[in-house]
Formats: sequence, structure tokens, C-alpha cells
Amino acid sequence: MMRARGATFWFGLFALTWALSAFSFQLSKAWDARWLLKYPKAWELPLEGAIKDALNWLVEDAHFGLFTFRDLTRAISALVEVPYQILRDLLIEGFSTGIGDSAVQILPSLSWIAVIACAAAIGHYARDWKLAALVGGCFLYLAVFGQWESAMITLASVLVAVPIGAVGGLFLGIAAWRAPWFERLLRPFLDLMQTVPVFAYLVPILILFGFGPVAALVATVIYAMPPMVRITVVALKGVPEEVLEAGRMAGCTRRQLMWKVLVPSATPSLMVGVNQVIMLTLNMVIIASMIGAGGLGFDVLGALRRLDIGGGIEAGLAIVVMAIALDRASQAFAERSQRARLTGNVLQRHPWTTTVFVVIVATLFLGQVFPGVQTYPRDLTVTTGPFWGEAMKWINVNFFDTFEAIKVVILNWLLLPVKKFFGGIPWAWGIAAMALIAWKVGGWRLGLLAALLTAFIAATGLWPKAMVTVYLCGVSVLIATVVGIPLGIWAAERPGAGRVILGLMDTLQTLPSFVYLIPVVMLFRVGDFSAMVAVVLYALAPAVRYAAHGIRSVPEQLIEAGVMAGCTRAQLLWRIKLPMAAPQLLLGLNQTIMLALSMLVITALVGTRDLGQEVYIALAKAQPGPGIVAGLSVAFIAIIADRIFNALAEGQKRRLGL
Repeated sequence: MMRARGATFWFGLFALTWALSAFSFQLSKAWDARWLLKYPKAWELPLEGAIKDALNWLVEDAHFGLFTFRDLTRAISALVEVPYQILRDLLIEGFSTGIGDSAVQILPSLSWIAVIACAAAIGHYARDWKLAALVGGCFLYLAVFGQWESAMITLASVLVAVPIGAVGGLFLGIAAWRAPWFERLLRPFLDLMQTVPVFAYLVPILILFGFGPVAALVATVIYAMPPMVRITVVALKGVPEEVLEAGRMAGCTRRQLMWKVLVPSATPSLMVGVNQVIMLTLNMVIIASMIGAGGLGFDVLGALRRLDIGGGIEAGLAIVVMAIALDRASQAFAERSQRARLTGNVLQRHPWTTTVFVVIVATLFLGQVFPGVQTYPRDLTVTTGPFWGEAMKWINVNFFDTFEAIKVVILNWLLLPVKKFFGGIPWAWGIAAMALIAWKVGGWRLGLLAALLTAFIAATGLWPKAMVTVYLCGVSVLIATVVGIPLGIWAAERPGAGRVILGLMDTLQTLPSFVYLIPVVMLFRVGDFSAMVAVVLYALAPAVRYAAHGIRSVPEQLIEAGVMAGCTRAQLLWRIKLPMAAPQLLLGLNQTIMLALSMLVITALVGTRDLGQEVYIALAKAQPGPGIVAGLSVAFIAIIADRIFNALAEGQKRRLGL
């Protein structure tokens, strides 16, 4: 009976929305009643001017006793710039004295051989020789394929941003664990940091910190820190109570209990947070290059602007290779068990440290005599740019008709009807419908939150753009889910296929978002279809991973009970595994939506007419007000979706007794 009522509610809500969409669309054309589809201009919130005035006040007039806000930003810039410049000198530029033409180099940078030796040593220390070979091979790839200089600039940014993001996230997470009120206060800010498009806060950061690597590092830290905060809270809460009791009985003070009991016990989980910070930092390298970061991101961005397919893919692959090396090394540290303390002299206790030191010193002196030891010889570099360019051209020539036919079918039968449906929803009914959906799923508090956030989007005058965003996100997530869940089931049911599928998902997750745009534009040109393809590829991984994890997590006893009851393989899947995996599938759908929304802002470069375009235009014109307002609108869509799907997942867990 309850299921019948629920089905009636959802069907009735959809039917009413469809009828209102069709009616209001026709009415707005026939009677010029644009107020049905777009919030009246006279009622719009004057946020853009207020944001601009607030930023101007911060930069020009804000005083905090002995210093101004500008003094504060300059101090932060100086603190960040010192380690960044030291790392650049160490990795690529060398240490020098003097300025300009009078500068004299007093010490060269680390040679490419020394850097590869350091990378291999870290891999071996973290796990074994296989990881050492993988990490060292990845860095060798950067040298052989002519990406070394740009890669070292990017690595310098990563080596500054990751410690700041990880340590800052750790301390904020500890504070949130100690004080539940602080966690509740922090949660909305973390939600905004993770859901506001990066483009939206690049302009304020430019105004506050200026153009250059420091501003890019600040933006990177803001983007990469939230997962560390959340994982720290979860990790500390997950430490068994018996461990805490043992620490208290041993007479630990509050500080000792934290740093000698809790943090060491939670270290494996905390290293997962560090891994997330690394991956998000690498995902930022292209976007950060827009405000002066340089490195591999600048190479990809320049190739995208020139539509240089080969150069863009080559630089993008270099980012992927670096991401694989750092990802595998950080994962190995997360899984690394404490080893027995070695005895003997310094050389016996620290063989890799000694080896690396010897390599650094040897290459330092040999590099003065043989330049190829210091810098990888340019005439020995290999380029794959022409290959990728020709491959893309061959695909375009031979499969153009096929791609065009697929594009036309999907446009006419899926994209355009869905766009018309969402484009015709009146803003007033949209607010009411979102409130009803959230109330039905999560109660009146969630309904009120959804109504307020949706009303904000309407009151900014961005309702039509928001509906385009929802339509593109909805279609992309639908396709990613329809493709991803079967792939995840296949990966869980067939270990051999799982290794291939999950390996492919690793590659898709480490590819920078901009890299997807180059081949997509060359194959499908600009427009909504190209944006959808790029979003599906970028957002596919969570749907696959969560589906595979959910199927594998089904208790073995339930499967054995099904087999004993005579269930076929298909019945086991549909009646036991999928229902039990439903919470994981919903969480995967939630993450797919988050990635789709973040990618939609990037696809503004290929001609979409949604909120992402508003954010990008604001960045191009250096207008902080419109950019932040549009960015907040995207963030609020993400927050509504996140809360609704989390509520669905929790409800499903309760029904299953999990």
C-alpha cells in the first residue's frame, strides 16, 4: 500500500510538472508572459553590486588594528612564495644570486637522473621494487617525452599545495572532531568549497592576491582541502573506543592522546585524505594556469586554445603519468605497515637515503662536464604529438558519418525534448516541486532547505540558465549511470574484466577535465552534444566504482542462502545483490552528479548556454559579482542533489537493516 502511494506521488508530480512546462512554454510565447519562466527583473536580489563593493572594501579600506587586509594577503603570498620558489630552484631553475642579467648561478638544480632516483627511492620505501619501477618509470617518461621542465614546475606547485592542504585540513578536522558545534558550523563552508565552480572564485582571488603562481596555489588549496577535513573527522571518529581507553589508562594528556594515540591509529585513513588532496591538486593544474600557475596545465590550455590535438593530449598524458606516480605512492603509504626498526650503522639503516645522496652529488659534478647528465638531451626526446593528431584526423575522416548520425539521433530524441521540458518549468512551480521532492525524501527540514536554495537561484535571475544546467547534468548522469552500473556489475562479477575496467576508470579519473574537450570538439564540434559526451566520460568513474563496491560488499551468507534456495545467477543479481547494493548505487549516483556539475562549468568552453557559461564570462571580464552568484547557483544545485541522494541512501539502509 505504501509503495502504491509513493508511486502515485512521483507519477503525479512528474505529470503535473510536464503539463505546467508545456502550458507555460506556450503561454509565454502567445501572451509574452516571460515572468512565468524568468523571475521578474524588479524583484531580483542586488547581489552582484554588493559582492563587488565588499571586495573593494576588503582591498582598499579593511583594517584589523595594526594591519590592513591587503597586508594580510601580502603576508600570505610571501609565506607561500618562499617554499614555492625554493622548490622551483631545486627542481628546474637552480640557485642563483643577483637580479636579471647580473644573476650568477651558484648551484644547479637537481638533475633529471637525481629526481628519478628520488622518486624510485620513495616508491621502494613505500612498498617494494615494483612500485619503485613504476614511479621511477613515470618520471623517466616525462624526461623522454620532452615534458620535464613543465612537469617540474607543476611538481613544485603540488609539493607546496599538498602539505598546506593536508596539514590545514588535518587541524580543521581535529577541531571539528573535538567540538561538534564547530563541525556543524564548518559543514556549509566545506559544501561550498567543494561545489562552487573553481572559475567562480578565481576572480576574487585575482583581486586579493594578484596574478601569478601564488594566487594559483591559494585557489588550489581552497579546492583541494575539504576532503582532508571530512576524512580526518571520519577517521578520528572511527578509532575504536578501546584504543582511547588504553591511552587514558596509560596516563596520556589530552595532547598526547591526540598525537600519540588517535592520529597514529587513524593514519591509514588520513593518508587516503592526503591521496585525495594530491589528486584534486593535479586536477587544478590547468585551471590554475589561467591565473599564472604555468607548467603542464599551461601547455594543455595553450593547446586547447590552438586546437592542437597532439600537443594537448601529450601534455595531458604527462599530467596523467605524474598523477599515477603520486597516486600509487600515496596509496602505498596509506597501506604501509610499520616495519621493524633496523640496526647497524647509518648506511645499513638508511640504504636508499645514502644511495640518493650519492646520486645527487655524483650527477652534480658530472653534470658540469657532461650536460646530458644534468638536463635530458633534447635530441633524444620523443614526441607523440603528430601521432595523436593524425589518429584523431583519421577517426574524423573515416567515422564522421557514423558520429554525425549518432549525434543527430541523441539530439532529436533525447537532448532537445529534455531541454524543452526543463526550459518550460515555471520558476514558482520549480521551487514548490523541489520542496515537495526533498520533503518526501528527507522530511520538512530538507524540504525547507531545498525551497530556500531553489528560491535563491530564481531570485538571482538565473532560472533559465539553471534549467539548462539541470537538463545537461540530468541527461549526462542518466547516460553515465546506464553505462556505468552494468560495467560496475561486470567488474564485480568477473575479476579479470574488473582489473581492465577499473584500470580504465583510473585513467579517466586522472585525466584533467580540459583534456576531454580537445578530442570531443574535433569529433563533434561545439554544442550541447559535445558537452554531454565530455561530462559522461568525466563522471563515469563513480558510477562504475560504487556499483562494483556495492556488489562485492553483499554478505556472502546472503548469497549462499540464495543459492541454497535455488536462485539462478540472474535471480541472485536482481533479487539479492542489487537490492543490498542500493545504498552504494545511490551514493555513486550522488558522486556522478557532483562530477557532472563540476565538468559542466568547464564545458562552457565548447558553447553551452548554462550557468557554467555565466561563470566563465565573469572570469573573462574579471567581474567577481556575476561569477560568484552563478557559482553559488551551481553549488546550491549540487547541495540539493547531495542532500536528497544521501537521504535516499540512508532510507534504503534503514529499510535493509544495515
